[in-house]
Amino acid sequence: MNKLTKVGLSALCGSLASISAANAGDMTVTGGVDMTWSSYDGGTSTTGNPIGMGSNLTFKGSGELDNGWAFDYTVAMLNNDAYSNSAVNITMGGLGKLNLNQGDSGNGIDAFDDKMPTAWEEAWGAGLGTGLQLVNGVGPESNVQYTTPTLMGTTITVAVAPDMGSGNVNDKGSSGQTVDTTGAGYDATLNINPSFGTEILSGLNMFVGAHYTENTEQTKNNAYEGVGGITFDLGPVSVGYAKAGMAPGSGGVKTAVEWYKNDMYGVAFNINDDLSLSYGKHESRQGFHGRDVASIDMKVESFQIAYTMGGASLRYAQIDADNASYQTGSTIYDKEARVISVSLAF
Repeated sequence: MNKLTKVGLSALCGSLASISAANAGDMTVTGGVDMTWSSYDGGTSTTGNPIGMGSNLTFKGSGELDNGWAFDYTVAMLNNDAYSNSAVNITMGGLGKLNLNQGDSGNGIDAFDDKMPTAWEEAWGAGLGTGLQLVNGVGPESNVQYTTPTLMGTTITVAVAPDMGSGNVNDKGSSGQTVDTTGAGYDATLNINPSFGTEILSGLNMFVGAHYTENTEQTKNNAYEGVGGITFDLGPVSVGYAKAGMAPGSGGVKTAVEWYKNDMYGVAFNINDDLSLSYGKHESRQGFHGRDVASIDMKVESFQIAYTMGGASLRYAQIDADNASYQTGSTIYDKEARVISVSLAF
């Protein structure tokens, strides 16, 4: 090979390397493991092995376009699943953010299913199967969401799932539904942090969201969900209250569920940077289409404590549920659970 050819190839390789480096994105891997000891009373008391273990592993790739927009892609694997959920985010500078979501939840009003302050988990989510109904909107479905830029502490999101109940779909695929039993779903949320330039109000957050699933020729049954609430952080103390309602659509069936009404309360106290306590309470009422069918009240309470040691956390939760899963008539539906957790994160 002559000298001129060598110089030309060297220059070409150098140019390609520069282009590759300029356009290369970043890849990160995060994860953790949660080891638990659980004890239950009522319902199905502990009869098997009380030791449990959960794991999570998340891959995230990110990069930047020539126009300054940024993008990232995440894929998660939970508890030995080969695939759990994924999401693509495109941050469009001053134009807001676009998100394509498959099973990751957190989109639409699903982000507001429970925003009560807590030391560890939601009051209903620390190891006891309570069966509590919460808003989720388009969150569990394949959906697209647009988020506005934040203006004066206010952010708006709009999310759409073309077909509710289809689950998540691979590229170029479809839901495969042969009977059109559900229509499209639509979510809208409003999140406000109105500090008004004062430090004492910097911890104030107000939120509201709504969901609508349109009816279909088969079901002729619209579904609605709504949620609104407030949280406030002042020094080491955080408090919150929210109210939610769901109307899954009874189809006119007398004994079918017509609505759920929820009240949520929470308070958390950070003793120091590593130690925190919290108390949460959820009250939910289930109503039926037939007026002569009695509604059912369900209540869940939880006390939690968490201590963090770098990448490790030690946590404890006490959970009590009355009329779990909206079942009455027996004390087996009054459940208690105690959970000790040791988690490691990387």
